[in-house]
Amino acid sequence: MRSLRSVLALAAAATLLAACATNSSTAAPGGASSAAPGTGGDKIGFIFVGPKDDYGYNQAAYEGSQAVAKAYPDLEVLTAENVPEDDNAARVMEGMIRKGAKIIFATSYGHKDPALKVAAANPDVVVLQQGNIVDGAVPPNFGTYFGTVYEPVYLAGIVAGKTTRTNKLGYVYAFPISQTLDNINAFQLGAASVNPAAKTYVVNTSSWCDPAKQAEAAKSLLAQGVDVISQHQDCTATVIRATEAAGRFTVGYHADATALAPKGWLTGSQWNWGPLYTTMVKTVLAGSFTGSPYNANFRVGLKTGDNPFVQSPYGPAVTDETKKLVETAMAKISKDGSPFLGPVVDQDGKERVPAGTVPDYKTIESIDYFVTGVVGKIPAS
Repeated sequence: MRSLRSVLALAAAATLLAACATNSSTAAPGGASSAAPGTGGDKIGFIFVGPKDDYGYNQAAYEGSQAVAKAYPDLEVLTAENVPEDDNAARVMEGMIRKGAKIIFATSYGHKDPALKVAAANPDVVVLQQGNIVDGAVPPNFGTYFGTVYEPVYLAGIVAGKTTRTNKLGYVYAFPISQTLDNINAFQLGAASVNPAAKTYVVNTSSWCDPAKQAEAAKSLLAQGVDVISQHQDCTATVIRATEAAGRFTVGYHADATALAPKGWLTGSQWNWGPLYTTMVKTVLAGSFTGSPYNANFRVGLKTGDNPFVQSPYGPAVTDETKKLVETAMAKISKDGSPFLGPVVDQDGKERVPAGTVPDYKTIESIDYFVTGVVGKIPAS
């Protein structure tokens, strides 16, 4: 973690907690919050790349924003949905700042560059960006954060590996960025830890949420004999419904979608951002942001004890034996392990993590390869 010099006017918690209208407002698609500008006090802004009811990433982040609104009823929470990962994101954030926002959460991976731009232009506003690793000099009022979600994805892989009857698992993913590669690899490593014959077949959609592409991806995997499908998509309903309709098994991601797959749901990796968001806001309001762990590249997970995710409920097909395997693996990771505990070998047989080595967060979030057992190639950039 890098300590950042103290420059923030937010140190005066009394000022930040000044009275203002109490509500949480939601924007029209692609625009800034529809809330009327407040006449006093400060506000907190959240931007989301997709809709708040996507059964996925944006729904989990939105629910986290509402936890902040509940924890801080004297502060107005502004939200904006469907904010693209381009200059429009900067425009929406600037609009929130004009309405009094002193803390901004930019919750999508592609919001990083606009968030950096807004932070540099507004030194009295704390800008927190979800999901990236940043290097070099950054504005002192800017920080990144994320959870080590590949840990519960590994555990879900154990469930998939024990459940599959064809030894063919499927993974629908958006872009070949480190986060998706981490999750695919962790899923395969978890499955292989209990079923060495299991392989993970991948399909890339080049979109965070394109139901038509998702439907085609699911159809392709099902046609290959895949009987357990997971995904790294922002909106998850299309893939889950297609898998359920085919009588196959689902491993969820981002949010609890058991209602969509009453028969085939196995488990999932589910974000629970509320406690972490609330703690981060508390840190800023107390004037402790500078030098806190929330500045550059803060990561939380099973080892830190304040992880922002939970294992989704188990479905009816998951046996007690499998549940015990998951519990054992979770305890090991929480103590001194990692889904990427070496040796880790890539598709070409090259050792990427030596035996007995636990790679650090930055190394994991720089992964640019598929591990042995993943079927498919990373698209050329």
